[in-house]
Amino acid sequence: MNRKFIVYIVAFAAFLGPFTQTIYTPVLPEVTRQLHSTSFVVNLTISVFTLFLAIMQMIYGPLTDSKGRRKVLLFGISLYVIASVGCFFSGNIELLLVFRALQAIGIAAGSVVAVTVISDLFDGKERGQAMGTFQMLVSLGPVLGPVIGGFLSGIFHFHAVFLALAATGLVVLVFNYLYLKETKPDHVQAGRFRLRDFAAILQNRTGSSIIYLGFIQYYVFYDFLVFLPNILSDRYGLSAEQKGLVFLPMSLGIVVGSYAGGKLQARINGKKLVVLTTFLNAAAVLFFLIFYSMSLPLLLAGIIFFGLFLGLSLPVQTTLLTGAFTNNRATAVGAYNFFRYMGMACSPIIGSPLYHLGGNILLFGFILVVFAAFALLLSRRLLGSQAHRPTPAEG
Repeated sequence: MNRKFIVYIVAFAAFLGPFTQTIYTPVLPEVTRQLHSTSFVVNLTISVFTLFLAIMQMIYGPLTDSKGRRKVLLFGISLYVIASVGCFFSGNIELLLVFRALQAIGIAAGSVVAVTVISDLFDGKERGQAMGTFQMLVSLGPVLGPVIGGFLSGIFHFHAVFLALAATGLVVLVFNYLYLKETKPDHVQAGRFRLRDFAAILQNRTGSSIIYLGFIQYYVFYDFLVFLPNILSDRYGLSAEQKGLVFLPMSLGIVVGSYAGGKLQARINGKKLVVLTTFLNAAAVLFFLIFYSMSLPLLLAGIIFFGLFLGLSLPVQTTLLTGAFTNNRATAVGAYNFFRYMGMACSPIIGSPLYHLGGNILLFGFILVVFAAFALLLSRRLLGSQAHRPTPAEG
């Protein structure tokens, strides 16, 4: 088995989740018109996809630990391909909602299984580098999605987006069917899943630290995605096309940071690196808060710094998390992904009232305080000298 090749084929399965989430956004107006629906209902096709993507993380984690990696991934991708074809043939918004939900239910297996497979195949510094490659490829999903979606919808009917997703999913399915062997270690016998297994993961010092960090980081990331367009419109008068381009450098920062983070783990202790990048993320938010209103280049610098430091942190998080758990590694990854998606969902819910109460100062000031406070707590939890007794969940 060529381990590096396996990293790529499982990473592309995980890539399809965020790619499918964002490729659809440029065609929302066309969907509204051609399916004779409303913007609110059409936007539900995004929300439904994200909701099921989050919920299924908690289901696929235990399934992957008990049933094996290969079976779960092949089932998930197969369901995704079928659902994408269903989206292509959907002639009304109700059917599209159903098949978008099925898309998410299927492809949610990708991120859980991919991280687990990489953890099965690699140890030590090699695992860190493989996680960096994985995170870099997955980070390309939200970058390429809107670009390719806009291109396809501009040339063809918006349904072509779903046909392209079905074809891509089929290619990924074939490669994983042909080359992915079962990687679950023979000596690891996962017991029957119990709800308290999740509680045990959250009681683990490393596990809970990484999971809560994922929630906060993606809460902040989506605050930028949701509220930055207001600044770009009101203060700098940018058009829709120009606003889209502003997000590209931050996304590329995440891609570059993810690759570099995988390499840095070979030189810097993982716990030290994740604490350092958390402080740097908080510093990037502070930079943005001070300078966003002064000039567009300074605003860009702030979000690029945030994206870069976020990217640096991601492969380190998955390396630490999977290293802390052996018997229920996929369950831990599922919990981690679930909390990240919940961070995305909570961002507009919490951020909107803060924005209405105090504008950008309160919105991003709140983020800064929470981020800085958690960075201090993370430093104490991961780098503190006080020894702690491992929980049963620790490997």
